[in-house]
Amino acid sequence: MRAGEVRGTGAERPERRGATPYTRGVIFKAVGDARPYPDHGRVTPAQWADVPPRQVRLDELVTTKRTLDLDALLAEDSTFYGDLFAHVVQFKGVMYLEDGLHRAVRAALQQRALLHARVLVLS
Repeated sequence: MRAGEVRGTGAERPERRGATPYTRGVIFKAVGDARPYPDHGRVTPAQWADVPPRQVRLDELVTTKRTLDLDALLAEDSTFYGDLFAHVVQFKGVMYLEDGLHRAVRAALQQRALLHARVLVLS
C-alpha cells in the first residue's frame, strides 16, 4: 500500500462475504463468518466430552468467526473456563473451527502449526 492510499473494508468485494480460501501461506485455510454445516446439538463442554481430542493443523481450519475478542486472547485465564480443547466440525471434507479461535491464534503466535481439538465428523 502506498502513502496516501486508503484501504477498503472488504465489504465492497463479494468474495469477502463467505469463507474465502487464501492463496499463500497464512494461519488458517480460510476465514468465514458462519457455520455452513447442520446443527449438531452440542453446546456445552460436557456435550463435547465424548469426542476424543486430536491434533489438527491450523492451515487446514476454516474459522466460523471473523472477529476475535482481544481481551479473551490476552487474558491469562482464557483457557481456564470451558473445554481445554478447541471444537472443530468436519463437514464435507472441510474442518471448521467452531470454538477456540483464541486458542488457535495463541498457538499461531507461539509459532505452532498444530492445535489440540475435539473433531466432530458430520455426514
